[in-house]
Amino acid sequence: MNGWNDEIAAAIAVGEGLLLIILFIWVGVVASKLRKLKVSHHKMVGDTGVNNMEEVMHSVHERISGMDEKQNDQGARLELQEKRLSTLKGRIGVHRFNAFSDSGSDLSFSVAFVNDNQDGVVITGIHGREQTFLYAKPIDKGQSAYMLTPEEKTAINLASQKG
Repeated sequence: MNGWNDEIAAAIAVGEGLLLIILFIWVGVVASKLRKLKVSHHKMVGDTGVNNMEEVMHSVHERISGMDEKQNDQGARLELQEKRLSTLKGRIGVHRFNAFSDSGSDLSFSVAFVNDNQDGVVITGIHGREQTFLYAKPIDKGQSAYMLTPEEKTAINLASQKG
């Protein structure tokens, strides 16, 4: 039975050898996965100097909260600037016309400077042979305390149509 014991011992040795090879391969695979995990961890944690993931997440949360506050502040500023921009007299309408049918061409004019609310001013120049007259009328919501001529109304409408 010594032969049998030698065969069994050889089989056990071969089995242990195979098991050892399988374990080395498994250790290599686990080590490779661990290296990948370590690289991923370093990418996530970065150079924060903190190894505790909870602290890193807390730090990220604080940064995001700070960014939210800044974004809200910028949104409020933008809204204020949009309101301010709408009050500027940036729309201009020019209407040229012939004030006197017996002289010249379209040398008279009305120029309207209005904002989005049709607030502003209309300036009219009446050109004659001997002299030129200039008139300025304030405009509030498309109307004036002074009577507006059809040419001035046309200039206001032209300015209001621009956008």
